[in-house]
Amino acid sequence: MRILGLVGATHDSGLAILQDGVPELVLEEERFNRKKRTKRFPKRALKAALGEFVEGLGRIDVITTPWDVSRLRRTFLRAVLGRLPWSLSLVLQASHSPQDNDIVLLNSFLARKLEKHLGAVKLPPIVNVGHHDAHAASFFVSPFEEAAVLVMDGYGDDASTSAYIGRGNRLERLWQTGIFNSLGVVYTFVTKHLGFGFSDEGKVMALAAYGEDTYVAAFRDLVRPTPEGRYQVNFDYFSFDAFGELRPFTRRFLEVFGPSRQPGEELRDRHRDIARALQTVTEEIVLHMARGLRRTSGARQLCISGGVGLNCVANARVLAEAGFDRVWVPPCASDTGAPLGSALWHHHQSLGQPRRFELTHPFYGRPYSDREIEAALAEGGLAGERLAEAELIERVAQDLAAGKIVGWFQGRSEMGPRALGNRSILADPRRAEMKDIINARVKHRESFRPFAPAVLLERAAELFHLDQPDPFMTLAPRVRADKAHLIPAAVHVDGTGRIQTVERSANPRYHGVIEAFAKLTGVPVLLNTSFNRQEPIVEHPREAVSCYLATGLDVLVMGDYYTSDRSTAAAVDRDASEYAG
Repeated sequence: MRILGLVGATHDSGLAILQDGVPELVLEEERFNRKKRTKRFPKRALKAALGEFVEGLGRIDVITTPWDVSRLRRTFLRAVLGRLPWSLSLVLQASHSPQDNDIVLLNSFLARKLEKHLGAVKLPPIVNVGHHDAHAASFFVSPFEEAAVLVMDGYGDDASTSAYIGRGNRLERLWQTGIFNSLGVVYTFVTKHLGFGFSDEGKVMALAAYGEDTYVAAFRDLVRPTPEGRYQVNFDYFSFDAFGELRPFTRRFLEVFGPSRQPGEELRDRHRDIARALQTVTEEIVLHMARGLRRTSGARQLCISGGVGLNCVANARVLAEAGFDRVWVPPCASDTGAPLGSALWHHHQSLGQPRRFELTHPFYGRPYSDREIEAALAEGGLAGERLAEAELIERVAQDLAAGKIVGWFQGRSEMGPRALGNRSILADPRRAEMKDIINARVKHRESFRPFAPAVLLERAAELFHLDQPDPFMTLAPRVRADKAHLIPAAVHVDGTGRIQTVERSANPRYHGVIEAFAKLTGVPVLLNTSFNRQEPIVEHPREAVSCYLATGLDVLVMGDYYTSDRSTAAAVDRDASEYAG
Protein backbone atom coordinates (compact mmCIF):
# COMPACT_ATOMS: atom_id res chain seq x y z
CA MET A 1 0.00 0.00 0.00
CA ARG A 2 1.53 3.29 -1.14
CA ILE A 3 -0.26 6.44 -0.01
CA LEU A 4 0.36 9.97 -1.25
CA GLY A 5 -0.50 12.59 1.37
CA LEU A 6 -1.04 15.95 -0.27
CA VAL A 7 -1.63 19.58 0.73
CA GLY A 8 -2.33 21.74 -2.27
CA ALA A 9 -4.75 24.49 -1.26
CA THR A 10 -3.43 26.04 1.96
CA HIS A 11 -0.16 27.30 3.40
CA ASP A 12 2.74 24.83 3.88
CA SER A 13 1.78 22.96 0.75
CA GLY A 14 3.65 19.74 0.19
CA LEU A 15 3.44 15.98 0.11
CA ALA A 16 4.43 12.74 1.77
CA ILE A 17 4.70 9.23 0.38
CA LEU A 18 4.02 6.40 2.80
CA GLN A 19 4.66 2.77 1.88
CA ASP A 20 3.19 0.14 4.20
CA GLY A 21 3.29 2.59 7.10
CA VAL A 22 6.90 3.73 6.51
CA PRO A 23 7.68 7.20 5.13
CA GLU A 24 9.57 7.19 1.85
CA LEU A 25 9.58 10.91 1.23
CA VAL A 26 8.33 14.14 2.80
CA LEU A 27 8.68 17.30 0.70
CA GLU A 28 7.63 20.91 1.24
CA GLU A 29 6.92 23.00 -1.82
CA GLU A 30 8.63 26.04 -0.28
CA ARG A 31 11.99 24.27 -0.53
CA PHE A 32 11.53 24.07 -4.29
CA ASN A 33 9.76 27.30 -5.23
CA ARG A 34 11.75 29.28 -2.57
CA LYS A 35 8.66 31.03 -1.13
CA LYS A 36 8.24 30.68 2.63
CA ARG A 37 5.06 28.93 3.75
CA THR A 38 3.89 28.85 0.17
CA LYS A 39 0.25 28.28 -0.72
CA ARG A 40 1.08 27.21 -4.27
CA PHE A 41 0.07 23.78 -5.49
CA PRO A 42 3.15 21.55 -4.92
CA LYS A 43 3.92 20.91 -8.57
CA ARG A 44 7.70 21.03 -8.05
CA ALA A 45 7.54 18.68 -5.07
CA LEU A 46 5.34 16.30 -7.08
CA LYS A 47 7.80 16.34 -9.95
CA ALA A 48 10.67 15.54 -7.58
CA ALA A 49 8.69 12.78 -5.87
CA LEU A 50 7.19 11.04 -8.86
CA GLY A 51 10.35 11.39 -10.91
CA GLU A 52 12.76 10.08 -8.31
CA PHE A 53 10.91 7.71 -5.99
CA VAL A 54 8.02 6.07 -7.83
CA GLU A 55 7.28 5.41 -11.45
CA GLY A 56 4.50 7.88 -11.83
CA LEU A 57 1.14 8.30 -10.21
CA GLY A 58 0.12 4.82 -11.31
CA ARG A 59 1.97 3.32 -8.37
CA ILE A 60 0.01 5.38 -5.84
CA ASP A 61 -2.90 3.44 -4.36
CA VAL A 62 -4.69 6.32 -2.66
CA ILE A 63 -4.31 10.08 -2.15
CA THR A 64 -5.08 11.54 1.26
CA THR A 65 -5.64 15.15 2.25
CA PRO A 66 -5.54 16.60 5.80
CA TRP A 67 -8.92 18.30 5.45
CA ASP A 68 -12.31 16.66 5.87
CA VAL A 69 -14.53 18.46 3.38
CA SER A 70 -17.79 17.31 4.97
CA ARG A 71 -16.72 18.56 8.40
CA LEU A 72 -15.57 21.83 6.91
CA ARG A 73 -18.88 22.37 5.14
CA ARG A 74 -20.74 21.80 8.42
CA THR A 75 -18.43 24.31 10.11
CA PHE A 76 -19.15 26.86 7.38
CA LEU A 77 -22.87 26.30 7.78
CA ARG A 78 -22.77 26.78 11.54
CA ALA A 79 -20.74 29.97 11.10
CA VAL A 80 -23.21 31.37 8.58
CA LEU A 81 -26.25 30.51 10.65
CA GLY A 82 -24.84 31.60 13.98
CA ARG A 83 -22.92 34.77 13.13
CA LEU A 84 -22.72 37.66 10.74
CA PRO A 85 -21.61 36.80 7.21
CA TRP A 86 -18.23 38.37 7.98
CA SER A 87 -17.53 35.38 10.22
CA LEU A 88 -16.51 33.48 7.10
CA SER A 89 -13.46 35.75 6.85
CA LEU A 90 -11.60 33.85 9.57
CA VAL A 91 -11.83 30.54 7.76
CA LEU A 92 -11.38 31.99 4.31
CA GLN A 93 -8.62 34.49 5.14
CA ALA A 94 -6.67 33.13 8.12
CA SER A 95 -4.20 31.42 5.80
CA HIS A 96 -3.86 34.62 3.76
CA SER A 97 -4.81 33.14 0.42
CA PRO A 98 -7.89 33.27 -1.81
CA GLN A 99 -6.95 29.73 -2.76
CA ASP A 100 -8.36 28.62 0.58
CA ASN A 101 -11.84 28.96 -0.94
CA ASP A 102 -10.94 25.84 -2.87
CA ILE A 103 -10.87 23.80 0.36
CA VAL A 104 -14.64 23.51 0.16
CA LEU A 105 -14.28 21.85 -3.23
CA LEU A 106 -11.01 20.21 -2.33
CA ASN A 107 -11.25 16.91 -4.14
CA SER A 108 -12.25 18.37 -7.48
CA PHE A 109 -9.63 21.09 -7.05
CA LEU A 110 -6.88 18.53 -6.41
CA ALA A 111 -8.03 16.37 -9.27
CA ARG A 112 -7.90 19.33 -11.68
CA LYS A 113 -4.44 20.32 -10.47
CA LEU A 114 -3.06 16.80 -10.68
CA GLU A 115 -4.40 16.34 -14.17
CA LYS A 116 -2.96 19.69 -15.21
CA HIS A 117 0.54 18.94 -13.96
CA LEU A 118 0.74 15.19 -14.50
CA GLY A 119 -1.25 14.84 -17.67
CA ALA A 120 -4.36 12.83 -18.45
CA VAL A 121 -3.81 9.99 -16.01
CA LYS A 122 -6.26 7.87 -14.07
CA LEU A 123 -6.26 9.24 -10.56
CA PRO A 124 -6.37 7.00 -7.50
CA PRO A 125 -9.18 7.63 -5.01
CA ILE A 126 -8.90 10.78 -2.87
CA VAL A 127 -9.64 10.33 0.85
CA ASN A 128 -10.30 13.27 3.18
CA VAL A 129 -8.85 13.06 6.69
CA GLY A 130 -9.82 15.48 9.45
CA HIS A 131 -7.22 18.17 9.99
CA HIS A 132 -6.71 17.49 13.69
CA ASP A 133 -6.87 13.75 13.03
CA ALA A 134 -3.92 14.22 10.67
CA HIS A 135 -1.98 16.11 13.33
CA ALA A 136 -2.82 13.52 15.98
CA ALA A 137 -1.66 10.70 13.70
CA SER A 138 1.96 11.59 14.48
CA PHE A 139 1.31 9.35 17.50
CA PHE A 140 1.56 6.37 15.14
CA VAL A 141 5.28 7.05 14.55
CA SER A 142 6.03 8.09 18.14
CA PRO A 143 8.05 5.95 20.58
CA PHE A 144 4.90 5.21 22.60
CA GLU A 145 2.52 2.27 22.52
CA GLU A 146 0.05 4.33 24.55
CA ALA A 147 -0.08 8.12 24.98
CA ALA A 148 -2.29 11.13 25.38
CA VAL A 149 -2.23 13.44 22.35
CA LEU A 150 -2.77 17.21 22.48
CA VAL A 151 -3.34 19.00 19.16
CA MET A 152 -3.26 22.82 19.14
CA ASP A 153 -3.25 25.06 16.09
CA GLY A 154 -5.02 28.05 14.55
CA TYR A 155 -8.01 26.12 13.29
CA GLY A 156 -8.89 22.86 11.62
CA ASP A 157 -12.03 21.76 9.86
CA ASP A 158 -13.96 21.46 13.13
CA ALA A 159 -11.64 22.37 16.03
CA SER A 160 -8.78 24.58 17.13
CA THR A 161 -7.62 22.41 20.06
CA SER A 162 -8.37 18.74 20.57
CA ALA A 163 -7.27 15.87 22.79
CA TYR A 164 -6.94 12.18 21.98
CA ILE A 165 -5.86 8.95 23.57
CA GLY A 166 -3.70 6.71 21.43
CA ARG A 167 -3.28 2.97 21.94
CA GLY A 168 -1.49 0.80 19.41
CA ASN A 169 -2.94 1.58 15.99
CA ARG A 170 -6.01 3.42 17.26
CA LEU A 171 -6.71 7.03 18.21
CA GLU A 172 -9.83 8.20 20.02
CA ARG A 173 -10.76 11.87 20.31
CA LEU A 174 -11.60 12.85 23.87
CA TRP A 175 -12.66 16.48 23.44
CA GLN A 176 -12.29 19.51 21.23
CA THR A 177 -12.82 23.27 21.21
CA GLY A 178 -14.61 25.19 18.48
CA ILE A 179 -12.61 26.81 15.71
CA PHE A 180 -13.13 30.34 17.05
CA ASN A 181 -12.06 29.41 20.59
CA SER A 182 -8.48 29.24 19.38
CA LEU A 183 -5.28 29.71 21.37
CA GLY A 184 -3.35 29.57 18.10
CA VAL A 185 -5.38 32.34 16.47
CA VAL A 186 -4.92 34.55 19.55
CA TYR A 187 -1.15 34.05 19.30
CA THR A 188 -1.17 34.75 15.57
CA PHE A 189 -3.19 37.96 15.79
CA VAL A 190 -1.23 39.33 18.76
CA THR A 191 1.92 38.55 16.77
CA LYS A 192 0.50 40.70 13.98
CA HIS A 193 -0.46 43.40 16.53
CA LEU A 194 3.23 43.49 17.50
CA GLY A 195 4.21 44.29 13.90
CA PHE A 196 5.32 40.86 12.79
CA GLY A 197 4.07 38.78 9.87
CA PHE A 198 2.35 35.51 9.17
CA SER A 199 4.37 32.60 10.65
CA ASP A 200 6.45 34.95 12.87
CA GLU A 201 5.12 33.50 16.13
CA GLY A 202 8.59 32.14 16.88
CA LYS A 203 9.96 35.68 16.88
CA VAL A 204 7.43 36.71 19.50
CA MET A 205 8.29 33.66 21.61
CA ALA A 206 11.92 34.80 21.57
CA LEU A 207 11.06 38.45 22.19
CA ALA A 208 9.00 37.52 25.25
CA ALA A 209 12.12 36.71 27.23
CA TYR A 210 13.09 40.41 27.08
CA GLY A 211 9.79 41.67 28.46
CA GLU A 212 8.48 42.42 31.93
CA ASP A 213 5.26 41.25 33.58
CA THR A 214 3.46 44.56 33.02
CA TYR A 215 0.55 43.07 31.06
CA VAL A 216 0.49 39.49 32.36
CA ALA A 217 -2.38 40.03 34.81
CA ALA A 218 -4.43 41.83 32.16
CA PHE A 219 -3.72 39.16 29.57
CA ARG A 220 -5.00 36.44 31.88
CA ASP A 221 -8.45 37.93 31.27
CA LEU A 222 -8.10 37.33 27.52
CA VAL A 223 -7.72 33.54 27.67
CA ARG A 224 -9.04 31.87 30.78
CA PRO A 225 -8.57 28.29 32.02
CA THR A 226 -11.76 26.31 32.64
CA PRO A 227 -12.34 23.79 35.44
CA GLU A 228 -12.51 20.79 33.11
CA GLY A 229 -8.92 21.34 31.93
CA ARG A 230 -9.57 23.45 28.86
CA TYR A 231 -9.77 27.21 28.17
CA GLN A 232 -12.06 29.93 26.87
CA VAL A 233 -11.08 32.92 24.74
CA ASN A 234 -12.72 36.10 26.06
CA PHE A 235 -14.45 37.72 23.11
CA ASP A 236 -14.77 41.00 24.95
CA TYR A 237 -11.26 41.56 23.57
CA PHE A 238 -11.44 39.83 20.18
CA SER A 239 -13.66 40.15 17.13
CA PHE A 240 -11.95 37.67 14.81
CA ASP A 241 -14.97 35.39 15.15
CA ALA A 242 -16.99 38.03 13.30
CA PHE A 243 -14.44 40.00 11.26
CA GLY A 244 -11.41 37.73 10.81
CA GLU A 245 -8.13 39.47 10.13
CA LEU A 246 -9.91 42.60 8.93
CA ARG A 247 -10.66 43.62 12.51
CA PRO A 248 -9.40 41.01 14.99
CA PHE A 249 -9.50 43.19 18.13
CA THR A 250 -12.25 45.03 19.92
CA ARG A 251 -11.93 48.54 21.31
CA ARG A 252 -11.37 47.02 24.76
CA PHE A 253 -8.22 45.21 23.61
CA LEU A 254 -6.77 48.40 22.12
CA GLU A 255 -7.63 50.40 25.22
CA VAL A 256 -5.76 47.94 27.45
CA PHE A 257 -2.77 47.09 25.20
CA GLY A 258 -2.45 50.12 22.98
CA PRO A 259 -2.25 50.57 19.22
CA SER A 260 -0.61 48.12 16.86
CA ARG A 261 3.09 48.41 16.12
CA GLN A 262 3.72 49.01 12.45
CA PRO A 263 6.18 46.71 10.63
CA GLY A 264 9.67 48.15 10.94
CA GLU A 265 8.71 50.46 13.79
CA GLU A 266 11.15 50.51 16.70
CA LEU A 267 10.49 47.87 19.33
CA ARG A 268 9.62 49.48 22.64
CA ASP A 269 9.17 48.18 26.17
CA ARG A 270 5.41 48.00 25.65
CA HIS A 271 5.85 45.62 22.73
CA ARG A 272 8.26 43.41 24.64
CA ASP A 273 5.92 43.36 27.62
CA ILE A 274 2.93 42.36 25.48
CA ALA A 275 5.01 39.54 24.00
CA ARG A 276 5.89 38.45 27.53
CA ALA A 277 2.23 38.43 28.56
CA LEU A 278 1.17 36.49 25.45
CA GLN A 279 3.85 33.86 25.95
CA THR A 280 3.31 33.56 29.71
CA VAL A 281 -0.43 33.02 29.39
CA THR A 282 0.05 30.61 26.48
CA GLU A 283 2.39 28.54 28.65
CA GLU A 284 -0.10 28.61 31.51
CA ILE A 285 -3.00 27.49 29.32
CA VAL A 286 -1.00 24.72 27.59
CA LEU A 287 0.23 23.50 30.98
CA HIS A 288 -3.33 23.61 32.35
CA MET A 289 -4.59 21.47 29.45
CA ALA A 290 -1.71 19.03 29.75
CA ARG A 291 -2.28 18.58 33.48
CA GLY A 292 -5.97 18.01 32.86
CA LEU A 293 -5.23 15.47 30.16
CA ARG A 294 -2.77 13.67 32.42
CA ARG A 295 -5.41 13.50 35.14
CA THR A 296 -8.34 12.38 32.99
CA SER A 297 -6.57 10.04 30.55
CA GLY A 298 -4.24 8.33 32.99
CA ALA A 299 -1.57 8.24 30.26
CA ARG A 300 2.08 8.53 31.31
CA GLN A 301 3.30 9.76 27.91
CA LEU A 302 2.23 12.78 25.87
CA CYS A 303 2.43 13.65 22.17
CA ILE A 304 1.95 17.28 21.14
CA SER A 305 1.19 18.42 17.59
CA GLY A 306 -0.27 21.33 15.64
CA GLY A 307 1.37 24.70 15.06
CA VAL A 308 1.22 25.69 18.75
CA GLY A 309 3.26 22.54 19.35
CA LEU A 310 6.28 24.41 17.97
CA ASN A 311 6.28 26.57 21.12
CA CYS A 312 9.30 24.86 22.63
CA VAL A 313 9.26 26.97 25.81
CA ALA A 314 5.70 25.86 26.61
CA ASN A 315 6.61 22.26 25.76
CA ALA A 316 9.52 22.34 28.20
CA ARG A 317 7.20 23.50 30.97
CA VAL A 318 4.80 20.68 30.15
CA LEU A 319 7.63 18.15 30.45
CA ALA A 320 8.82 19.63 33.74
CA GLU A 321 5.48 20.35 35.40
CA ALA A 322 2.54 18.41 33.91
CA GLY A 323 3.32 15.00 35.41
CA PHE A 324 4.10 13.05 32.23
CA ASP A 325 7.12 10.76 32.14
CA ARG A 326 8.00 11.85 28.62
CA VAL A 327 6.81 14.37 26.02
CA TRP A 328 7.30 13.80 22.29
CA VAL A 329 6.76 16.37 19.55
CA PRO A 330 7.39 15.50 15.87
CA PRO A 331 9.71 17.73 13.81
CA CYS A 332 6.77 18.62 11.56
CA ALA A 333 4.21 19.48 14.24
CA SER A 334 2.93 22.37 12.12
CA ASP A 335 1.03 21.93 8.85
CA THR A 336 4.31 20.86 7.24
CA GLY A 337 3.47 17.46 8.75
CA ALA A 338 -0.17 17.37 7.71
CA PRO A 339 0.38 15.39 4.46
CA LEU A 340 2.29 12.68 6.34
CA GLY A 341 -0.28 12.70 9.13
CA SER A 342 -3.18 12.22 6.73
CA ALA A 343 -1.42 9.21 5.18
CA LEU A 344 -0.65 7.73 8.61
CA TRP A 345 -4.26 8.17 9.76
CA HIS A 346 -5.61 6.40 6.69
CA HIS A 347 -3.10 3.56 6.92
CA HIS A 348 -3.57 2.82 10.61
CA GLN A 349 -6.92 4.27 11.71
CA SER A 350 -8.98 3.68 8.56
CA LEU A 351 -7.35 0.53 7.21
CA GLY A 352 -6.44 -0.95 10.60
CA GLN A 353 -2.85 -1.71 9.65
CA PRO A 354 -0.44 -2.43 12.53
CA ARG A 355 2.36 -0.06 13.49
CA ARG A 356 5.87 -1.07 12.41
CA PHE A 357 7.85 2.16 12.32
CA GLU A 358 9.23 4.76 14.77
CA LEU A 359 10.37 8.20 13.61
CA THR A 360 13.93 8.49 14.94
CA HIS A 361 15.23 11.06 12.48
CA PRO A 362 13.70 13.76 10.25
CA PHE A 363 15.66 13.19 7.03
CA TYR A 364 13.07 12.34 4.38
CA GLY A 365 13.82 14.94 1.72
CA ARG A 366 15.21 14.32 -1.75
CA PRO A 367 18.82 13.05 -1.87
CA TYR A 368 21.45 14.66 -4.11
CA SER A 369 24.29 12.85 -5.83
CA ASP A 370 27.99 13.65 -5.86
CA ARG A 371 27.56 14.63 -9.49
CA GLU A 372 24.96 17.25 -8.57
CA ILE A 373 27.22 18.60 -5.82
CA GLU A 374 30.18 18.78 -8.19
CA ALA A 375 28.05 20.56 -10.80
CA ALA A 376 26.87 23.14 -8.25
CA LEU A 377 30.45 23.86 -7.14
CA ALA A 378 31.59 24.20 -10.73
CA GLU A 379 28.68 26.47 -11.61
CA GLY A 380 29.63 28.72 -8.69
CA GLY A 381 33.26 28.75 -9.75
CA LEU A 382 34.35 27.01 -6.55
CA ALA A 383 37.17 24.53 -6.09
CA GLY A 384 35.97 21.72 -3.84
CA GLU A 385 38.20 19.13 -2.20
CA ARG A 386 36.82 15.63 -1.68
CA LEU A 387 37.80 14.19 1.69
CA ALA A 388 37.44 10.86 3.45
CA GLU A 389 34.88 11.06 6.24
CA ALA A 390 37.35 10.95 9.14
CA GLU A 391 39.47 13.72 7.61
CA LEU A 392 36.38 15.79 6.79
CA ILE A 393 35.05 15.55 10.33
CA GLU A 394 38.38 16.47 11.87
CA ARG A 395 38.95 19.44 9.59
CA VAL A 396 35.46 20.85 10.19
CA ALA A 397 35.85 20.42 13.96
CA GLN A 398 39.15 22.31 13.83
CA ASP A 399 37.55 25.08 11.76
CA LEU A 400 34.72 25.42 14.26
CA ALA A 401 37.10 25.49 17.22
CA ALA A 402 39.02 28.26 15.44
CA GLY A 403 35.85 30.38 15.22
CA LYS A 404 34.90 29.72 11.61
CA ILE A 405 31.26 29.56 10.44
CA VAL A 406 30.45 26.42 8.45
CA GLY A 407 27.63 25.82 5.98
CA TRP A 408 26.81 22.13 6.46
CA PHE A 409 24.86 20.36 3.69
CA GLN A 410 24.44 16.60 4.00
CA GLY A 411 22.19 13.85 2.67
CA ARG A 412 18.44 14.27 2.60
CA SER A 413 16.86 17.43 3.98
CA GLU A 414 14.87 17.59 7.20
CA MET A 415 11.08 17.63 7.34
CA GLY A 416 9.56 20.52 9.26
CA PRO A 417 10.61 24.14 9.78
CA ARG A 418 13.87 23.61 11.70
CA ALA A 419 17.34 22.66 10.51
CA LEU A 420 18.38 19.53 12.35
CA GLY A 421 21.84 18.71 11.08
CA ASN A 422 21.61 18.19 7.32
CA ARG A 423 20.91 21.79 6.23
CA SER A 424 22.57 23.68 9.07
CA ILE A 425 24.97 26.53 9.73
CA LEU A 426 27.35 25.46 12.49
CA ALA A 427 29.53 27.56 14.78
CA ASP A 428 31.34 27.64 18.13
CA PRO A 429 28.95 28.22 21.08
CA ARG A 430 31.82 29.10 23.46
CA ARG A 431 32.20 32.54 21.91
CA ALA A 432 29.64 34.94 23.36
CA GLU A 433 29.89 37.18 20.32
CA MET A 434 29.22 34.36 17.83
CA LYS A 435 25.45 34.95 17.57
CA ASP A 436 26.02 38.59 16.62
CA ILE A 437 28.74 37.60 14.16
CA ILE A 438 26.45 35.11 12.40
CA ASN A 439 23.67 37.69 12.28
CA ALA A 440 25.97 40.33 10.83
CA ARG A 441 27.69 38.10 8.29
CA VAL A 442 25.02 35.58 7.32
CA LYS A 443 21.51 35.65 8.77
CA HIS A 444 20.69 39.37 9.09
CA ARG A 445 17.82 38.66 11.45
CA GLU A 446 16.57 40.19 14.71
CA SER A 447 19.16 40.26 17.48
CA PHE A 448 16.71 38.98 20.09
CA ARG A 449 16.29 35.60 18.37
CA PRO A 450 18.44 32.77 19.78
CA PHE A 451 20.35 30.05 17.98
CA ALA A 452 20.08 26.41 18.99
CA PRO A 453 22.56 24.25 20.91
CA ALA A 454 23.07 20.85 19.29
CA VAL A 455 24.44 18.49 21.94
CA LEU A 456 25.55 14.87 22.02
CA LEU A 457 22.64 12.88 23.46
CA GLU A 458 24.89 11.01 25.85
CA ARG A 459 26.13 14.26 27.40
CA ALA A 460 22.99 16.42 27.25
CA ALA A 461 22.14 16.08 30.96
CA GLU A 462 25.56 17.52 31.88
CA LEU A 463 24.60 20.91 30.46
CA PHE A 464 20.80 21.02 30.41
CA HIS A 465 17.95 20.25 32.78
CA LEU A 466 16.65 17.49 30.53
CA ASP A 467 16.29 13.77 31.14
CA GLN A 468 14.90 12.62 27.77
CA PRO A 469 15.97 12.84 24.13
CA ASP A 470 14.84 15.79 22.02
CA PRO A 471 16.16 15.11 18.51
CA PHE A 472 13.73 17.51 16.82
CA MET A 473 14.43 20.81 18.66
CA THR A 474 10.98 20.95 20.24
CA LEU A 475 11.93 21.74 23.86
CA ALA A 476 13.73 24.69 25.43
CA PRO A 477 14.93 23.46 28.83
CA ARG A 478 17.00 25.54 31.20
CA VAL A 479 20.77 25.46 30.83
CA ARG A 480 22.47 24.35 34.03
CA ALA A 481 23.67 27.47 35.83
CA ASP A 482 27.18 26.13 36.38
CA LYS A 483 27.53 25.24 32.66
CA ALA A 484 26.05 28.32 30.97
CA HIS A 485 29.46 30.02 30.79
CA LEU A 486 30.69 27.20 28.56
CA ILE A 487 28.16 27.91 25.78
CA PRO A 488 27.19 31.61 26.10
CA ALA A 489 26.22 31.96 22.43
CA ALA A 490 23.62 29.19 22.81
CA VAL A 491 21.93 30.46 25.99
CA HIS A 492 18.88 32.67 25.57
CA VAL A 493 18.42 35.69 27.82
CA ASP A 494 15.99 33.70 30.01
CA GLY A 495 18.55 30.96 30.63
CA THR A 496 17.01 28.41 28.26
CA GLY A 497 18.33 26.71 25.14
CA ARG A 498 16.23 25.35 22.25
CA ILE A 499 18.09 22.09 22.39
CA GLN A 500 18.68 19.38 19.84
CA THR A 501 20.02 16.09 21.15
CA VAL A 502 22.07 14.24 18.54
CA GLU A 503 22.29 10.46 18.60
CA ARG A 504 24.99 8.64 16.67
CA SER A 505 22.60 6.13 15.09
CA ALA A 506 20.29 8.88 13.77
CA ASN A 507 23.01 11.00 12.12
CA PRO A 508 26.51 9.52 12.41
CA ARG A 509 28.37 12.31 10.58
CA TYR A 510 26.68 15.16 12.45
CA HIS A 511 27.31 13.35 15.74
CA GLY A 512 30.91 12.82 14.65
CA VAL A 513 31.55 16.52 14.10
CA ILE A 514 30.13 17.45 17.52
CA GLU A 515 32.15 14.65 19.13
CA ALA A 516 35.36 15.78 17.42
CA PHE A 517 34.69 19.37 18.51
CA ALA A 518 34.21 18.11 22.09
CA LYS A 519 37.57 16.34 21.99
CA LEU A 520 39.25 19.59 20.91
CA THR A 521 37.43 21.93 23.29
CA GLY A 522 35.83 19.87 26.05
CA VAL A 523 32.39 21.19 25.03
CA PRO A 524 29.99 18.64 23.42
CA VAL A 525 27.80 21.35 21.86
CA LEU A 526 27.68 23.20 18.55
CA LEU A 527 25.67 26.27 17.67
CA ASN A 528 23.12 25.31 15.00
CA THR A 529 20.93 27.54 12.86
CA SER A 530 19.18 26.93 9.56
CA PHE A 531 21.21 27.07 6.35
CA ASN A 532 19.55 30.08 4.72
CA ARG A 533 19.34 33.82 4.77
CA GLN A 534 15.78 35.14 4.98
CA GLU A 535 14.36 32.52 2.64
CA PRO A 536 13.41 28.83 2.99
CA ILE A 537 16.14 26.45 4.12
CA VAL A 538 18.39 25.51 1.22
CA GLU A 539 17.26 22.39 -0.60
CA HIS A 540 19.54 21.89 -3.63
CA PRO A 541 23.36 22.06 -3.70
CA ARG A 542 23.18 25.11 -5.96
CA GLU A 543 21.22 26.98 -3.27
CA ALA A 544 23.86 26.07 -0.72
CA VAL A 545 26.53 27.45 -3.04
CA SER A 546 24.49 30.60 -3.64
CA CYS A 547 24.06 31.19 0.09
CA TYR A 548 27.75 30.59 0.71
CA LEU A 549 28.78 33.08 -1.98
CA ALA A 550 26.24 35.70 -0.91
CA THR A 551 27.14 35.65 2.78
CA GLY A 552 30.08 35.61 5.15
CA LEU A 553 30.25 31.87 5.64
CA ASP A 554 33.86 30.75 6.01
CA VAL A 555 33.48 27.14 4.91
CA LEU A 556 31.05 25.17 2.79
CA VAL A 557 30.73 21.40 3.22
CA MET A 558 28.44 19.45 0.88
CA GLY A 559 28.54 15.69 1.27
CA ASP A 560 32.22 14.73 1.11
CA TYR A 561 33.23 18.03 -0.52
CA TYR A 562 34.94 20.81 1.40
CA THR A 563 35.67 24.33 0.21
CA SER A 564 36.75 27.65 1.65
CA ASP A 565 37.29 29.09 -1.83
CA ARG A 566 36.48 32.80 -2.21
CA SER A 567 38.05 33.39 -5.60
CA THR A 568 35.02 34.33 -7.72
CA ALA A 569 33.85 37.86 -6.99
CA ALA A 570 31.66 37.87 -10.09
CA ALA A 571 29.77 34.84 -8.82
CA VAL A 572 29.31 36.52 -5.46
CA ASP A 573 27.74 39.59 -7.06
CA ARG A 574 25.53 37.57 -9.35
CA ASP A 575 24.29 35.14 -6.76
CA ALA A 576 23.90 37.74 -4.04
CA SER A 577 21.42 39.69 -6.12
CA GLU A 578 19.59 36.50 -7.08
CA TYR A 579 19.55 35.30 -3.47
CA ALA A 580 18.15 38.57 -2.18
CA GLY A 581 15.11 38.03 -4.37
